[in-house]
Amino acid sequence: MQQKREQWGSRWGFILAAMGSAVGLGNIWRFSYAMGEGGGSAFLIIYLVSVLVIGFPVMLIEFSIGRRTQTDAVDAFKKLAPKSGWLVAGGLGVLAAFLILSFYGVIGGWSLRYMFEYMTGGITGDPQDFFVGFISDPASPVFWQFVFMALTVGIVFLGVQKGIELSSKVMMPVLSILLIGLAAYSLTLGGAEEAFAFMFQPDWDAFTDPSVYISAMGQAFFTLSLGMGAMLTYASYLDPEERLTSSAAIIIVLDTLFALVSGLVIFPALFAFGLDPSEGAGLVFMVLPNIFEALGGIGTLAGVVFFVLLSMAALSSAISLLEVAVAYFMRRLNASRKAMTLVVGLVIFLLGVPSSLSQGAMDITILGDSFLDFMDAFTGNLVLPLGGLIMVLFVGWTWTKKEILDHGDVADQSWGPLYVLTAKFVAPVAILLVLIIGMINW
Repeated sequence: MQQKREQWGSRWGFILAAMGSAVGLGNIWRFSYAMGEGGGSAFLIIYLVSVLVIGFPVMLIEFSIGRRTQTDAVDAFKKLAPKSGWLVAGGLGVLAAFLILSFYGVIGGWSLRYMFEYMTGGITGDPQDFFVGFISDPASPVFWQFVFMALTVGIVFLGVQKGIELSSKVMMPVLSILLIGLAAYSLTLGGAEEAFAFMFQPDWDAFTDPSVYISAMGQAFFTLSLGMGAMLTYASYLDPEERLTSSAAIIIVLDTLFALVSGLVIFPALFAFGLDPSEGAGLVFMVLPNIFEALGGIGTLAGVVFFVLLSMAALSSAISLLEVAVAYFMRRLNASRKAMTLVVGLVIFLLGVPSSLSQGAMDITILGDSFLDFMDAFTGNLVLPLGGLIMVLFVGWTWTKKEILDHGDVADQSWGPLYVLTAKFVAPVAILLVLIIGMINW
């Protein structure tokens, strides 16, 4: 017999959990370096437009599928379009969540290691040498990856209400307080004026660079956990009568605010110390520790707060990724949550080990990229946008206009026809551009 499906304890529990899925490394780690490389304000403007034009309608589409079907990402398409190929969208979502968490757990482990180091006195020696030495070690990164995955598994093991919802209700307020406090401190360091100019005064020349558009559109897709089945799966635990539009709007607004405030944490500190905001992916683990070291005792405290923040943000997203795979295998194998969480978590951890070792301990490459970089590019450039594209095409072109409006809860909204237009034409074209150009640049 099929087990009774779990549900959220409250609407705000769902909102906080979905927000936790969106507010992760994508907001704090990826957003800052992507904005730095993208020229600042130009990237931000395109990102905000992308969140509105792509993010909101695609999130609403995922929510509408999940709430309508009350099942996992793959079975949702089987229910809505039996004996058709549309279920590949759900399959790609599960695959994306599975693969992303394998290397996400590695970076989450790095965050935990740095949090531990700052709690016990800070980084000793040159921060760059410390980071390179750490990721080149064959044992230490794998150990911290295991710790991070164990925490993730432990939360999902407890279930939707007692694990995911309860942890989100604790983590999201704490994250908000830590982020705002750290931003307020960063603005006192002397680089606030330059940071505001970099973030909010448009560099019109940057708008002529196509790569900035693709980077910003891809960031909007990645940071909102779209195309990986997370929002669909979370929405499937909603009461079928629950309203969707206000929930989606709240999640997107809060997620965007988190990204902006994260920029106000990082960029004022960079400019205060004369550092380059386009440092790339090493910004968090090599550049910021230099700043913390230069600040002395208060810098150690700032390092503790920052890496607690980063670790919690990573964990809130990791539990949503694991839940996508666990929900699928629970239904597919008619197995218990506890058994599937342990098995799937272990498999994902083992898959992540090559990503960890490929950063310096061993020469593990695929098509010239390190194993971790390949997995990141494969999921970000292909699996995520392809799954999202198929999902949007499915709703936009197989549902009637009335179904799109009713299941998206926008039938009584004046902008309902615009939502239908976006679902049918705007979002698919935008996602297709991200997919094509991402594959060309890969």
